[in-house]
Amino acid sequence: MPAPISVIIPTLNAERELQGCLTSLIPGLEAGLIREAVIVDGHSTDQSVPIACDWGARVICASDKGRGHQLRTGAINARGDWLLFLHADTQLGPGWVQAVRHHMETAPSKAAAFSLQYRSEARQARWLERRANLRARVLGLPYGDQGLLISRAFYDALGGIEPLPLMEDVDIVRRIGKSRLELLPCAALTSAEKYERDGWRKRAWANALLLIRYYLGASPEKLAGKYR
Repeated sequence: MPAPISVIIPTLNAERELQGCLTSLIPGLEAGLIREAVIVDGHSTDQSVPIACDWGARVICASDKGRGHQLRTGAINARGDWLLFLHADTQLGPGWVQAVRHHMETAPSKAAAFSLQYRSEARQARWLERRANLRARVLGLPYGDQGLLISRAFYDALGGIEPLPLMEDVDIVRRIGKSRLELLPCAALTSAEKYERDGWRKRAWANALLLIRYYLGASPEKLAGKYR
């Protein structure tokens, strides 16, 4: 039987982070869980594509930029019975293979995300992690940085990820619903670059404001112009 999981990673000038992301997948390859890594590139001008090729990933050049479009393109082309959507600046932490295998065996009708952890020693990082993981547990709204594991059958039944320029992660987890989403007991270690650049609280509240505006009806196209 082929390995079950296709890992789908959107890239755009991700050369600084991509190798770390791919390295964290090695335990899954060794355990026979990962069938392929599908890199969907949004016309990078750095070494993202050569790095992906060197790692043996399948590389698809997206027809349009935008993470939602790239994720949807990756899913359309993926061959696995399970899909793992992962950002290029996210690395799966220790124990992820066991957690994912257990989920697939015991809750195949549900999707799953990882617990959020920032690769930063800042005290504010711990505050934001607690806030994000509480949001995921209570509201069923994990960040896209936390990854998304979902069976192909469930994904297709939902209609897939919409090719939105922003909030594609919120859109699909809302359609999944809290009762059909689990938070795995292992970490997705993600970059803190934007928070360190803009300030932890300033960036966190800016993101929260975008989310509120989305819930109030603002279009993802309009919100994307405010996101950087």
